[in-house]
Amino acid sequence: MFDNLSDKLQRVFKNLRGEGKLSAENMEAALREIRVALLEADVHFKVVKQLIEAVKEKAVGTEVLDALNPSQQVVKIVHEELIKLLGTHTSRLRFANDPPSIIMIVGLQGSGKTTSTAKLARWLSKNQHTPIMVSVDVYRPAARDQLAVLAKSLNLPLYAGVEGETKPLDLAKSARREAIQTGRDTLLIDTAGRLHIDEQLMAELKELRDTFGPVEILFVADAMTGQDAVKSAAEFHNQLGITGVILTKMDGDARGGAALSIRHVTGQPLKFVGLGEKPDAFEAFHPDRAANRILGMGDVLSFIEKVEETFDKKQAEEMQRKLIDNEFTLEDFRNQLKQISKLGPLENLIGMMPGAASGMMKELKNAKVDPKEISRVVAIIDSMTPGERDNHMIINGNRRKRIAKGSGTSVNDVNNLLKQYTQARKMMKTFSGSLQGQGFLGKKLAKLGSGKIPNLSDLFKL
Repeated sequence: MFDNLSDKLQRVFKNLRGEGKLSAENMEAALREIRVALLEADVHFKVVKQLIEAVKEKAVGTEVLDALNPSQQVVKIVHEELIKLLGTHTSRLRFANDPPSIIMIVGLQGSGKTTSTAKLARWLSKNQHTPIMVSVDVYRPAARDQLAVLAKSLNLPLYAGVEGETKPLDLAKSARREAIQTGRDTLLIDTAGRLHIDEQLMAELKELRDTFGPVEILFVADAMTGQDAVKSAAEFHNQLGITGVILTKMDGDARGGAALSIRHVTGQPLKFVGLGEKPDAFEAFHPDRAANRILGMGDVLSFIEKVEETFDKKQAEEMQRKLIDNEFTLEDFRNQLKQISKLGPLENLIGMMPGAASGMMKELKNAKVDPKEISRVVAIIDSMTPGERDNHMIINGNRRKRIAKGSGTSVNDVNNLLKQYTQARKMMKTFSGSLQGQGFLGKKLAKLGSGKIPNLSDLFKL
């Protein structure tokens, strides 16, 4: 997300650094380029105007123009204004003092309401809550079945309704009763949508709102629709009073205009973003981290959180010990690949790294590693004997032929794997050792061995 905007802003700042000393003239030219970049990213024109005026007011002054490194000062100002635009702090979900807390999920048809309901339920369960879901969409064919399938796949509770319950209000009341009886602290109501806003839809949603007094009314918007999503969010807020926004398909929106506009236009915060189809491709929105990514500073905190959620702490510590002691085997390599595959697409992980807009990192990010390639590498290692995995030096020509045949690959594939493994082993040992004693972040990255991740794209070019 934000790829196009980030690239363009990086070029602007690079040009500023090349000026040596800033003047009012070249600062004005830079602001024009920033304005164009924002408009091309489909940011609302009022938002662009406000941001440019705020940056100009702070940037075109003697303190900045006479600074030792004025271009860095400009980046700092843009960073601060982006955070103000996105929200000065992370907006957390509210919960009722007397459970269950009721959260209504609203939006237009096709925006991803049902999938987001399931993802939010999973997120809540991962954060010490006990959610239950109900679909009150009695109009769209198989809408309730879709939520039931998602609930079953995630092993999360769902109120499916009983025979004769065909009205949204009745379904929601029964679901609340079920939540109370089963001790659930949160009820997620997946509401019906339309292809466009109409009176019947709003009347139904207002009835649900007035009956249950939800702690949150979350509007689900498709980021790919850009300013149409922003406009719909504003209309829903005017009629219903939404409390926050879930922006879906952010992984497919390289512009980011909706994310940058929605808070300013609606006055309500962006609370969650969907970054893919998988249930775990869903995360809380952090304005400061988003601003960092837009300006090419990376999002290391989100990366660490994602890794900590996936990796076992004891296993990670043992892995670091093996790296430092030069005991990292092909067996360890295979296990680590399996763990990394759980983190999501490689290009998303690279996007969280500082300098993701740089040439090498950008090339790695655009590598688009196919998850099937990881399976192929794992298959090659699985075709080895325990002794071969423990000591790759014994794998001679005959053994390579046998491994290739057993894994359905070629001898050249096996050769490439072994070559990349030995290179990665050396690099990871150096990286992990160099980070020892580098403070909290260094210890985290060393423990998790994150320095190896970019180089995995080369490994998959078998």
